[in-house]
Amino acid sequence: MRAMTNLRIAPLLAIVGVVAGLGACAREKAPPPHEFDSAKAFEYLRTQVEFGTRIPGTAPHEHMGDWLDTLLRARADTLIVQSWTHVTANRDSLRLRNFVARFNPKATPRILFLAHWDTRPRSDGPNSKNPKAPVPGANDGASGVAVLLGVADALKRTPPAIGVDLLFDDGEDYGDFNEHPKDVLIGARYFAAHLPPGAPPKYAVLFDLVADKDLQIHQEGNSLTGAPEIVELVWSTARKLGKQSAFIDSPKHTLTDDHVELQKAGIKAIDVVDFDYPAWHTPDDTIDKVSAASLQTVGDVAMALVRQEKP
Repeated sequence: MRAMTNLRIAPLLAIVGVVAGLGACAREKAPPPHEFDSAKAFEYLRTQVEFGTRIPGTAPHEHMGDWLDTLLRARADTLIVQSWTHVTANRDSLRLRNFVARFNPKATPRILFLAHWDTRPRSDGPNSKNPKAPVPGANDGASGVAVLLGVADALKRTPPAIGVDLLFDDGEDYGDFNEHPKDVLIGARYFAAHLPPGAPPKYAVLFDLVADKDLQIHQEGNSLTGAPEIVELVWSTARKLGKQSAFIDSPKHTLTDDHVELQKAGIKAIDVVDFDYPAWHTPDDTIDKVSAASLQTVGDVAMALVRQEKP
């Protein structure tokens, strides 16, 4: 992802009426507090890191893709694998795969959760001392995937009343956001151009950088601009669960991330992201910087979003 500007804006009062309409679909009772298993999710995170850097075109990337394919086939009602070859600006050919795990595939309404599963080939973050080193991606990549896999486990145990799609998208972090914008957000752009059959999602939530031990998820600028009512829905859900210390009810950063490509396709998509992470795009994005407790916080909110919707 790319940071554009810091955001300092007043609350958007116009969203209140829209949120009330979304809230009418909510159940009165919250989900069980530990429906999401953070210990298992953390093991999913650890396994990803143990594969090595998941850079498109490398063996660790290929092995992790095969691992995801196996896990998701055992959990989802339907698995769609979107495979294609992306030719970069430097004429490299990358074999990429999106995985779309569908639960209750014929149901409406549907919601979509997504995360990227690749890692960045270079450490070009502002705090990096070795720009040529690959990024281990314990938080930037593995954390969002761990949340989605934990959600998949919970939905396998107790199927949702609505339709839920989990998108594991590829090629988010490969290229240069400034010089070669077509070589980043590749999987999200491909998904937006090749939506699965059936009803489109009511909304989409991207989970990125969500396992920082010091979890502080501010409202993101392009999310507030493109889908303010979904931002309020997610943050109000977090408040109901008592997680307002992590889901901070104020804007801060504006990011170019996968949700922007979905917004271009008419999907109300937002980014749940803790961008105040010093190890971002550095070799220090390692497993000692992340925690199961943070995964629990985010996973609980994700499951509450699923369970509070009525068909």
